[in-house]
Amino acid sequence: MGAAGLGARVALVERHRLGGDCLNSGCVPSKALLRAAKAIGELRLSASLGIDVSDVQVNYSRVVARVHARRAHIAEHDSVARLRGAGVDVFFGDGSFADTTTITVDGALLRFRRAVIATGGRPAFPPIPGLDRVPFHTNETIFELTELPRRLLVIGAGPVGCELAQALARFGAKVTVVDQARHLLGREDPEAAGIIRKALERDGVQFELGVRIEAAESDGDEVRLRLSSDPDAQVNRTIVGDALLVAAGRAPNIEGLALEAAGVQANSQGVVVNDRLQTSNHRVYAPGDVCSAYKFTHAADAMSRLVVQNALFFGRRKASALLIPWVTYTAPELAHVGATHADVTASGGHLGTVTVPLTDIDRAIVDDETDGFVRVHHERGKLRGCTIVATHAGEMIGEAAYALNHHGTLARLSNTIHPYPTQSEAFRKAGDVYRRQALTARVRRWFTRYFEWTR
Repeated sequence: MGAAGLGARVALVERHRLGGDCLNSGCVPSKALLRAAKAIGELRLSASLGIDVSDVQVNYSRVVARVHARRAHIAEHDSVARLRGAGVDVFFGDGSFADTTTITVDGALLRFRRAVIATGGRPAFPPIPGLDRVPFHTNETIFELTELPRRLLVIGAGPVGCELAQALARFGAKVTVVDQARHLLGREDPEAAGIIRKALERDGVQFELGVRIEAAESDGDEVRLRLSSDPDAQVNRTIVGDALLVAAGRAPNIEGLALEAAGVQANSQGVVVNDRLQTSNHRVYAPGDVCSAYKFTHAADAMSRLVVQNALFFGRRKASALLIPWVTYTAPELAHVGATHADVTASGGHLGTVTVPLTDIDRAIVDDETDGFVRVHHERGKLRGCTIVATHAGEMIGEAAYALNHHGTLARLSNTIHPYPTQSEAFRKAGDVYRRQALTARVRRWFTRYFEWTR
């Protein structure tokens, strides 16, 4: 739509449903489901707020019906009518390259000056013996369940696994999350991930971390995972569930595209691109999950805007210059942008950290939402990264991303007036903490002399 809006002649080829993973089986249905789970969390807090609520019933089929209704409403944004109204020619069918300048769609030939591979990704399946013979769900099918599983096993303690585990546990399922890693959310700040684990455990989620799945089996309506936790791979125990969710990462959709015919290189990670998102065929570009380590809709959107500029106007914008935040939508949420805890550790003292716990934030106290913090990483006061654990971390991280993108400093955060009482006031407090740290004994002596002179 962006290219067509600029006057380019554009064809969009789709083999399944418009809107892709985000609309149909990703962000939209998952967040609609989490909205209902959030209501359960609020009801559980009601007693501490002085409100007595009893006999709360979860009608899971109605929860799922609402998920589908919200998805259908948003689908209008990606409809054929809207695309064609914007000047995009839409072709439904299996598209593949015929040569370096031609795409074939079910026998029709489309010649191009520039092409974009935006085929995204799909759930990846870990090499577990027997998994291919066991019925299981992924994010592409879990939202079609109209009956809540009594016992749910989840393979994968990443963002998708944690979000859905907490949601379904709040609805009443007995959920167990299994992962070979010893910690959930392994890319995150360890303390932040620890807070999320405790929150999920309070909601009834159980964890089997640091284990290897030796085999997956089914017995009637039951699914069994045989686990081992010792290096000799001796089976220690078996866990049982009524349903299995595999949330173990993503794989790029590159099969059937005949990339070799177009001279486009690819590997197991996806289409190979340079920093301008250009493939080995200089006419062909790729953004999003099919080529990037950042499997987020907003990252794909940012890369697509970059591709429009580079492909149509001979631009030289670089993907490495994009500052991409990410959010895990558990309760509380965990958000991050820029430098990480690991970067600070490896910096040899060049990066510092200021942490404001939510126990110091009045709005968090009155809302009973003190589990979390705002943590800013900086280099002599210049913002380099931020991690937030808070109920609205996903909303708050945008301020940090803007500040990083515009060379913001902790001093400027301190000078920025934040409305009181809000949890975003933690940013101002982080700036205040840094300023107090800068008030060394030597500086205090100078101030003492100044006040003596000016009495």
